[in-house]
Amino acid sequence: MMSLIKESAERNNIVRVLRVKLVVGKLILAQPELLRFAFETLSPGTIFEGATLEIDERPLVMRCERCGNSSTPEYPEFFCECGGTNEIVSGEELYVEHYEGDTE
Repeated sequence: MMSLIKESAERNNIVRVLRVKLVVGKLILAQPELLRFAFETLSPGTIFEGATLEIDERPLVMRCERCGNSSTPEYPEFFCECGGTNEIVSGEELYVEHYEGDTE
């Protein structure tokens, strides 16, 4: 993540990153506190020093392909109560939504 942002920042003449917003789905099993720890550990001496990491955790959302019922189970449920098959609508995300920085 940090290397991708650094490359983008260099292309856009950004010399310091101030804030990063990361979107993480529940099924990715990435623990926000560990992501923050890694970010804070790797930031000193880089363009990320002093930057804030914001993490938007997305819940698992499933929808039945037969009846259209949506649910937010703790763990994936492959079948709906109606007997239809559930599909994952949300919970598999892992991406940088945006970052902010300074050009000076």
